[in-house]
Amino acid sequence: MLHFKTLRFPKLGALTAIVGVLSLGVSSAGAVEPVKLRWASDHTGPPHPAGIAEVYFAEQVEKRIPGSKVQIYWAKSLYTVPQGVKALTQGNLEILTGQFGKTSSIEPLANVLLGAGKLTTVGAIDAVDTTKTFKELAAHFNKAHDITIMGAGHLSMYMGAGAVKSRLVGPADFAGKKIRSMGPAENALLSALGANPQAMAFGDVPPALQTGVIDALLTSLGGFNATKEQAPYFTVAGLNGIVGDYYWIGVSNRWWSKLSKAQQDILSDIIKNDFIPFQRIMNYCNDKRTLDKFVTTDKSAPGIYVLSAQEASVIKKAEAGATNRWIKSKVNDQGDKWVDQFSQEAEKLVAANPPGSHALEKTNCADYEKYFAKYGKGSELYKAKSRK
Repeated sequence: MLHFKTLRFPKLGALTAIVGVLSLGVSSAGAVEPVKLRWASDHTGPPHPAGIAEVYFAEQVEKRIPGSKVQIYWAKSLYTVPQGVKALTQGNLEILTGQFGKTSSIEPLANVLLGAGKLTTVGAIDAVDTTKTFKELAAHFNKAHDITIMGAGHLSMYMGAGAVKSRLVGPADFAGKKIRSMGPAENALLSALGANPQAMAFGDVPPALQTGVIDALLTSLGGFNATKEQAPYFTVAGLNGIVGDYYWIGVSNRWWSKLSKAQQDILSDIIKNDFIPFQRIMNYCNDKRTLDKFVTTDKSAPGIYVLSAQEASVIKKAEAGATNRWIKSKVNDQGDKWVDQFSQEAEKLVAANPPGSHALEKTNCADYEKYFAKYGKGSELYKAKSRK
């Protein structure tokens, strides 16, 4: 169990919306009854950027509602995503970070937001929770699972393919390779490229690469950081050219309904106007700092190679709708319609948010290096956390 109660982040003025709840002020906040909640995630804790953001959330809650206690459980230490969904429904968990693909085993309709080559700009990815499909899916979760989805986060926009011996650029490079997949939706893409997908947990990947059980892997830039010694040739097909990695932030309705209006207002404000924007910035900047350090234009050299638009279009052409067909085979008629609807919405979002046009892309990531430094490997806080 990991409990961060004493870690303090300074308030980020640019991220904090001045909305009605803030009029409560410090003096009246003391009158609000403390809350106790558990937050479960399947990703790791700091220095993972999403882990840093969740610690930031805990600090905000414990500062704005004195006496509160937030317990954070990372890396499936409390629940897997499907188990977490059940726990939310039953009121045995308060908040969950749930990846859409990993949710699909308990809720197949969660698949409808997946697929390579759909949301391919920063602005489009950041607007995933503004789509009609996302909102309709959230309404379904509320009705079918008694879960309120508060919004969406993203881990890495640059999901890609890392390889042991040589770079994967086109379909011919994928053909015949045993490649680690994150889930069934990605299996459809890999199969369309002629690869042999192998679904496995990330913790099993490094030894599998070392022993030749697999030749390559699908993962994020953070995953590349962890496996660059075993699979040094990493390729990304632009933003979401290979796979997307979106997360939903959900709360248990059973728990939420027991809170006072004041508690709900403060928590909702923190999640929507503070935590989610901060989480997105941390993940965006983590991508940028990793790219800046490892990017290469030499296809034969180790590092991160970003496919050109023409090269990425070859991957998309070879995929030929395989992911959508697989998703449609797993969902009901409603889901079938949502798959097409989301594809259309994604196309419009990309057109409306060309590269370089979104506020997130104008972030001065230097302002956030202090958070990575505070929780990076070698820092005193990281060492203290690792000893727990």
